[in-house]
Amino acid sequence: MTATLDKLTPGMLVPFGGNRVAAVSEALAAAFQPGDRLVVVQETGALLHVPAAVQAVADAAVGRAHEAFHKMGAVTDEQIARFFKLFASRLDDDRYWAPIAEANAADVEKARGAGRSTTRLMVSEQMRLGMVMGLRGWADAPAGRGRVIETVEHDGWSVELVTAPLGVVAFVFEGRPNVFADAAGVLRSGNTVVFRIGSDALGTARAIAEHALAPALAAAGLPEGAASLVASPERSAGWAMFSDRRLGLAVARGSGPAVAQLGAVARQAGVPVSLHGTGGAWLTAAPDADAQRFAAVVETSLDRKVCNTLNVCCIDQSRAAELVPLFLKALERAGERRGHGCKLHFTESARPFLPQRWLDARASVRRAEGDVEEALAEPLAEDQLGREWEWEETPEVSLTVVGGVDQAVDLFNRHSPQFDASLISNDPAAHEAFYQAINAPFVGDGFTRWVDGQYALDKPELGLSNWEHGRLFARGGVLSGDGVFTVRTRARQTDPGLRR
Repeated sequence: MTATLDKLTPGMLVPFGGNRVAAVSEALAAAFQPGDRLVVVQETGALLHVPAAVQAVADAAVGRAHEAFHKMGAVTDEQIARFFKLFASRLDDDRYWAPIAEANAADVEKARGAGRSTTRLMVSEQMRLGMVMGLRGWADAPAGRGRVIETVEHDGWSVELVTAPLGVVAFVFEGRPNVFADAAGVLRSGNTVVFRIGSDALGTARAIAEHALAPALAAAGLPEGAASLVASPERSAGWAMFSDRRLGLAVARGSGPAVAQLGAVARQAGVPVSLHGTGGAWLTAAPDADAQRFAAVVETSLDRKVCNTLNVCCIDQSRAAELVPLFLKALERAGERRGHGCKLHFTESARPFLPQRWLDARASVRRAEGDVEEALAEPLAEDQLGREWEWEETPEVSLTVVGGVDQAVDLFNRHSPQFDASLISNDPAAHEAFYQAINAPFVGDGFTRWVDGQYALDKPELGLSNWEHGRLFARGGVLSGDGVFTVRTRARQTDPGLRR
């Protein structure tokens, strides 16, 4: 027996996870109206309210993308390439860019007024150039459909494994308008895409869609809805999208908790996910680390705050007296370069190696809400080393002193989001042992900021995945447009009398 949920009452118990219950709050009960949906996150018991109007907006956007996907088979690879060229040229044209820049300035001003971070929201000329270059890269990239990846020959017949589009790809991302252009890369392999961007950047996204994306789709002859924006500022629009079983893949980028929740919503609906949330790179200095190389790596890994920025530094105890001062100087230089000082968090193992002035000093730290006076250095529990510091203009990092590389690896595997790790050592055997032991998809021997699809692989990335929720099946940590595909199997028979 089934029935429609038309109302909630305060204190109502909702089962989740098989043997647990969550209670409906007074606020949720008051807000829930007939026609609304309640999404129960089976991992946590979170009760997510999706108003009927928001559900309708998400349903319509996914529906347009779903219909468009079934028409993409008739679209040529040349048309898809033309779409990317047109999209890029409109972003590169000041006539079309002006209203986008105006919308972005309004978004930034609104976010600042609300005390929210604007470091990733602001569309700089460099970001604009990156979008244009990425789109042109997709225009020139090899077609992703119909590539034969393996052929098995038999007497009188053969079998081919052929790449094919996956379907509708849904993206949810917070406050980074450039991702809007990056995510369009899934069209290169014949997929369609539906976007939902955080409310801070919604005005910018609408302007990009109106002045660049939609005109490029139409001029290239791609089906309407091949790239659709869910123009809703409500977070519940993301929950509605990710619980839609018509999706071939759900991709989330943003803050760790929000991404984890979206991933849980998609997984319980049976939708495959690619999550790009918690980041923060780890750097380990081995007993034989070259001091100058180490100092340079620290500074170059703190040039700006993104997911691959240095977040935790582990220094071998045998070298701490020498390397900790170099680490602190490099941290100071990184702060001076941005003009807003620096901030240190340290475990008890690092305290004996810190100068007293660092332990006593106060510093002005640039936060989203403005400049705040704080302690220059603050103690940090070892089990908090996995915390990612989302700094604005003041480089912020954690320091711990370890009893060897093995301990650093153990701390990384236990506490980090298992994302980006680097070792400074002159011993090839140490690097090989580090690579085999560290549970990270990205491993290096220098600065951490190399972890980027465009920078490292010459491919516009859709996102970077950590291994916080386990290793990824059949793909690397870089998700790129040409990596979103399925495999079809095709038989070719030359012997008409073939039988089993």
